[in-house]
Amino acid sequence: MKQVALGSQGLRVFELGLGCMGMSAFYGDRDDTESVATVHRALDLGVTLFDTAEVYGPFTNEKLLREALGGRRDEVVLATKFGLRIEDDGTVVGPDGSPAYARRALERSLRHLGTDHVDLYYLHRVDPDVPIEESVGGMGELVAEGKVRCIGVSETSAETLRRAHAAFPVTAIQSEYSLFERDAEHNGVLDTARELGIGFVPFSPLGRGFLTGTFQTRADLPEGDARRALPRFGEEAIAANLRVVEALGRIADRKGCTTAQLALAWTIAAGTVPIPGTRRRARIEENVAATEITLTAEDLAEIDAASPHGVATGARNVEAALARDRR
Repeated sequence: MKQVALGSQGLRVFELGLGCMGMSAFYGDRDDTESVATVHRALDLGVTLFDTAEVYGPFTNEKLLREALGGRRDEVVLATKFGLRIEDDGTVVGPDGSPAYARRALERSLRHLGTDHVDLYYLHRVDPDVPIEESVGGMGELVAEGKVRCIGVSETSAETLRRAHAAFPVTAIQSEYSLFERDAEHNGVLDTARELGIGFVPFSPLGRGFLTGTFQTRADLPEGDARRALPRFGEEAIAANLRVVEALGRIADRKGCTTAQLALAWTIAAGTVPIPGTRRRARIEENVAATEITLTAEDLAEIDAASPHGVATGARNVEAALARDRR
């Protein structure tokens, strides 16, 4: 299995990871039995990067990973996140990127994950009231104590990423990036990460599932699914975006792969380590098979023509979240 460097601080991972959020939060009903089986199948296929966060549940997803990883913890690069103050009863209070909360949240995450350290600890979102230097400085103290191997940030601007890395070496930045969401190519974040030797980890590399071709109408989203509130999943937006998926599907057909595999192969070809989320064994098998696809220069040009920057109809998130993610 192909291993790649994630950042410049020594982490190495399989070139595609597993985002575990949807197993426990935001995407409708849970199926813990199938989710655990999916984690096991991912391990057997060679996946090493597993991504969670304390807010997924809250806490439920970390506990699920503890159960699923069992005695195989040493085989994986385990990533979790903090950044929203969450009380022990699960009440979400608001942003908190302080060093004190970083420590408190990590200690709780270690208990929930059943481990003595995490390999990659992310600041989930920048706290507007705490300078980024203070946040990553506190995270750096946890590295010095051996409770964290490397640190990361999520959804920051290029300027904030540069400031964070100057204060303490950042191993990875996690941001939304896909054939539907290419802002990272145009706002300087991807170029800054490459310049500084910071790994780029795309979340939602399948456009929050849209690039799988699963959704034909809004009714295909289950009740309780958070995507129902997103502009990109409105009825008119879905109809427009399906035309993009169909165009990509024609390219995928010629390559002998699925549209989802084409989209994942594209993110890998960009030098990133995507973490598509799934809670089904069949999907993790499909996703991992994307690592075997080689895209030629001609393929990439055709993909760019079918899905250029700004092609998707509807914003990727609600405006309040977009404003927060520009910090």
